[in-house]
Amino acid sequence: MNIEFASKLNALGTIREPFFFVIDYAAKNFYIEALQNLDRNVLYQVETHTNTIKPSASKEFSWQKTYPHKERYLAQVEAVIEEIKSGNTYMLNLTSPTTLELNCTLENLFYSANAPFKLCFKEKFVCFSPERFIKITDNQISTYPMKGTIDASIPHAEHIILNDEKEKAEHVMVVDLLRNDLSIVSKQVRVEQFRYVEKIQAGEKELLQVSSKITGNLEKNWHENVGNIIAKLLPAGSISGTPKRSSMEIIERVEGYDRGYFTGIFGVYDGQCLDSAVMIRFLEKTEDGYLFKSGGGITLLSDAQKEYDELCDKVYIPVF
Repeated sequence: MNIEFASKLNALGTIREPFFFVIDYAAKNFYIEALQNLDRNVLYQVETHTNTIKPSASKEFSWQKTYPHKERYLAQVEAVIEEIKSGNTYMLNLTSPTTLELNCTLENLFYSANAPFKLCFKEKFVCFSPERFIKITDNQISTYPMKGTIDASIPHAEHIILNDEKEKAEHVMVVDLLRNDLSIVSKQVRVEQFRYVEKIQAGEKELLQVSSKITGNLEKNWHENVGNIIAKLLPAGSISGTPKRSSMEIIERVEGYDRGYFTGIFGVYDGQCLDSAVMIRFLEKTEDGYLFKSGGGITLLSDAQKEYDELCDKVYIPVF
């Protein structure tokens, strides 16, 4: 547990001071600030919570993508499957960066994107995530893992995704993982909704995404322990794997690059409730250019080619 970020969040929660936070995948780097002192070049939207008064005028943009080397990614998928066969992991989220050429600012993308959870962080990275991490309200904590994606234009797409054995197994495993995670910080944990389908905009096309809702009860003093709660749940199960520790070790070995803030979390606390998101659909500005990081869950039933196609399908900006 990163005691530094947890203690900062605990201190703000104890005095019910509204705050904003960003924490990277490895829980080593973070930004935490009271809302009243938030940097002007940090723009966020967490469903109804936002620090943007009105949409800024955004211009049309264009980009060119250079997807990850296909054969290399296929080999990485096979390496993960071998780890599964050896019993070192059961489900693992494998990701890779896509190189981009972009003709606008990240702030422009922030205002152009249509997503429930958006963040533009100091022109360093932008994300437009469809996936909530945790939400705490009325002393209840809920998490909403998303596992299972299909092109909505495919005939009978919803039936196909709900009956796909690989997708079903992957979803069951992440639900079980997150149910166990919530049991660490809360009581009476239950799955309130299991494998429901949502439609999300993915650039020029629509995707169907399968989600579940898991809820637990917190002690009334959760505000003063909010940092400890978040620290115990990191990293998000949907973007790491199960078991978590060994899956993270495999990710570090196989992926071959630094995720950084990608697949970390960001969120807002208003003094009464907390809401947060997993940083997926993520575009980063680096010294070597722009990178869009994406991936998907690998199980024993994974088809390497399909996993590569999913990785590429997730490189999009959900414009209005």
